[in-house]
Amino acid sequence: MKRFPAAAALLAAVLLLAGCSASGSSNDAGSSVTNPGTGAATGDGTTKDSGILGAPQAGDAAGSATSGTVAGSTSEVASGQRDVIMTGSMSVTAKDPIKATQDAVTITEQAGGRIDSRTENPATDNQPASATLTLRIPAAALDRTVTDLKKLGTLNYVSLNASDITQQTQDLDARITALKTSVDRLLSLMQQATTTTDLIAIEGTLSQRQADLESLQSQRNFLSDQVDFSTITLSLYSTGTVAPGAPGDFWTAIGAGWAAMVGALGAALVGIGYALPWIALLGVTALIVILIVRMSRRKGKAA
Repeated sequence: MKRFPAAAALLAAVLLLAGCSASGSSNDAGSSVTNPGTGAATGDGTTKDSGILGAPQAGDAAGSATSGTVAGSTSEVASGQRDVIMTGSMSVTAKDPIKATQDAVTITEQAGGRIDSRTENPATDNQPASATLTLRIPAAALDRTVTDLKKLGTLNYVSLNASDITQQTQDLDARITALKTSVDRLLSLMQQATTTTDLIAIEGTLSQRQADLESLQSQRNFLSDQVDFSTITLSLYSTGTVAPGAPGDFWTAIGAGWAAMVGALGAALVGIGYALPWIALLGVTALIVILIVRMSRRKGKAA
């Protein structure tokens, strides 16, 4: 008699588990053929025709892909991985800027970088030689490459700027993942479409989602290139064409002041030299006018 309650309890538990399993299987089977447009499903595994087969919206796809994306992004932030764009500019004075240009190209290529633009201005009678290059240098080799570029001549200045775009890239990654999920769903729905109306509706939505996905992927690839390769604008000038920096001590300031005074006096003398012929011409013209006026007055008095 004591064994009966225990046996009854065990039997009830088995029946309860069996009922739950059957209910779960039934729900799974129904959800696999649910029409996203109406939410209804038939027991024979086909969807009900509601005119236009509903397509998954971007928000739904984003919701389904959020958990995996956030987890990955949080992991990257926790590990200290940041997306940083480095840009900068350099100015160097060299004896031969054209030769220094080729040396800069060699330094950049040896570092694994590339040249995005290159402008050379050979020396002429009216202007000294100069050059300007846009260098794309791998981020990991930036410091070493900048140090090598400084050796091309006398450094005038160097400026480097960092821009953290981690949040922007994470947002793009999440949106790309969501759109990929949406595209996959639409492809699956296209195989299940039973009417021409449904097929046309799905194809139109799929085309738009694929265009949006390609646009986001293009933006992400551009940002990845900016992060992987720092952009440095290098300007090369001939010796004597760039003013030196401010003096660092008293005696250097005196020397700079003396040089400036001598330069100013020289410039003033040059200006006087240019003006002297014009002054002489004006003087001769004025003397002739005075002589003519005096002769006219004398003739008037004599008359």
